[in-house]
Amino acid sequence: MNTVQRKASVTRTTKETDIALTLCLDGTGKTDIQSGIGFLDHMLTLLAFWARFDLELTCKGDLHIDSHHSIEDIGLCLGSAFHNALTSRNNANGIERVGFAKIPMDEALTEICLDLSGRAWLEWRGDELLPPVIAGDEKDVWREFYKAFVSSAKMNLHIQFLYGKNGHHLLESAAKGVGKALQKAVYINDTVATSTKGSLDL
Repeated sequence: MNTVQRKASVTRTTKETDIALTLCLDGTGKTDIQSGIGFLDHMLTLLAFWARFDLELTCKGDLHIDSHHSIEDIGLCLGSAFHNALTSRNNANGIERVGFAKIPMDEALTEICLDLSGRAWLEWRGDELLPPVIAGDEKDVWREFYKAFVSSAKMNLHIQFLYGKNGHHLLESAAKGVGKALQKAVYINDTVATSTKGSLDL
């Protein structure tokens, strides 16, 4: 197996955000995250730790307006870095490609299924369980975060909140589940593409 790390860096500078992000898929879960949004830092730390990805991130965003631009743009950058790192070695041949997890957090349970297929799709179900506001932000920003992530990562991601009462717990179980499913999906166990077409559309 090739021991070269799958790693990528992405920067994004607009009138709304200034982001620098480095992601390593073959890491240990080490993070240094400074998004300016404490709850997002927490969710990204959980995702990276459970995926065993190393993640460095800084973001200076227009938080005087709200957190929407920062959260969405960080999702885009994380997805781009993931895609670039994944395809940095031989078009991702040999990866498991699919991953799944079902993660509890106290009373909450979330199910995650994903496919690194090259086709971007987010299926976001059960969000009626989420309270309208979580950590000061409307709940919809989290759907927008994952939508941005999958669009630039070119992955198929299904998140289903099965049950729970606490919004923090529900989103935490989702972040852990996405991380665990990604850990499984990026694992290299062969030298050929996991597709009857002979290659992945990444």
